[in-house]
Amino acid sequence: MTDILGTAAPAGTAQQSAYIRDSSIETFAEDVMNASREVPVIVDFWAPWCGPCKTLGPLLEKAVNDLKGKVLMVKVDIDQNQMLAQQLRIQSVPTVMLFIAGQPVDGFAGALPESQIKQFLERALQIAEQAGLSAGGAGNEPTTEEILDAADAALAENNLPAAAQLYGQLAQTLSEENEEKARALAGLAHCHVAGGNLAEARQMLELIPEKLRSLASVSSVHAMIDLAETGANGADLSSAQAAAENAPEDMDAQYAYAEALIGNGHVEQAADTLLAIVARDRSWNEEAARTKLVTLFEALGAKHPVTKDARRRLSSILFS
Repeated sequence: MTDILGTAAPAGTAQQSAYIRDSSIETFAEDVMNASREVPVIVDFWAPWCGPCKTLGPLLEKAVNDLKGKVLMVKVDIDQNQMLAQQLRIQSVPTVMLFIAGQPVDGFAGALPESQIKQFLERALQIAEQAGLSAGGAGNEPTTEEILDAADAALAENNLPAAAQLYGQLAQTLSEENEEKARALAGLAHCHVAGGNLAEARQMLELIPEKLRSLASVSSVHAMIDLAETGANGADLSSAQAAAENAPEDMDAQYAYAEALIGNGHVEQAADTLLAIVARDRSWNEEAARTKLVTLFEALGAKHPVTKDARRRLSSILFS
């Protein structure tokens, strides 16, 4: 399943100490995700041409070696591992991320002085202690459900790198085609949609067996893709708004405005516009407005406040 993250690249240089190693996209899961379940792992994303990297790297290495195994360090050359850097949304170097129990929990960008590096590592040890980790001793192993919940929480906070890493970890390690793996793949697809990569999102969904594609998490991402593609192909929002305001009786103009609103993230206004179409003529264009509303509900999820309100109002219109 390495194709989820990209093509493997060779590691940069040889291991520098017992506590520091180079990593690549092939070994990242073992070097970082698995290792961080036993001891905190910091990942230094660097590049050979980066001046600040040459300053920060040795200071990090010295501080880690001084801790004698309480913290491990992994170095990733972004030039040799471009897909991994993209997956983790590394936007500049140097960037340092702290992983504990398979999750990115802290980090910084840019070179820091030695005193601040020591503070960062002290904070890493404190977080690790709270998580039940110690050097050479594993804390409580998170269950698959706990990892999925953590990924969902990261996604809800729009922390796409953390969410994608957690979903990808499960998608790679779960061999059985079950609901948990389908949920992980759907989560990865959701991350791709949020990042504007609709083709990659569809590829993730295609990895899910047909029998599991009716799951709510999978259906929701399908709906997100449909809405995103509609928005990408729709009219400019300002133009669509002007057309709708100039022709309030024109159902096509109102519907186009609703699609433009969806494409620009104004889901509440889009729901209002679609509901107004249904209230005026529920059968217009083979119930296109009602169908679009249902797709919107699936994409947002049953617990979303817009879904709850619009679904109630839709019921009132249809059964009045």
